[in-house]
Amino acid sequence: MGWIIAIIVGGVAGWLASLVMNRDASMGIFWNVVVGCIGSLIGNALAGPLFGVEGSVQEFSLTGLIIALVGAIVLLAIVNLVQRGRVR
Repeated sequence: MGWIIAIIVGGVAGWLASLVMNRDASMGIFWNVVVGCIGSLIGNALAGPLFGVEGSVQEFSLTGLIIALVGAIVLLAIVNLVQRGRVR
């Protein structure tokens, strides 16, 4: 049951991050979930040592959603920087 919640919360976090970073048109549901779940890992890696706060997307909590959202925004910012440097 935890992985289903992780997919749902990851999808919501990825979708919200794509709205914040203006990438919503180029991303589908699958990539929203991927960005949200990877963003949760990044967010926990940043928030744990820096602030002593950890949140899990496997058990829904507001803290876990915020950490996943911040991590997803960081991930999309990195992707934007890499794509900006590419020749089109």
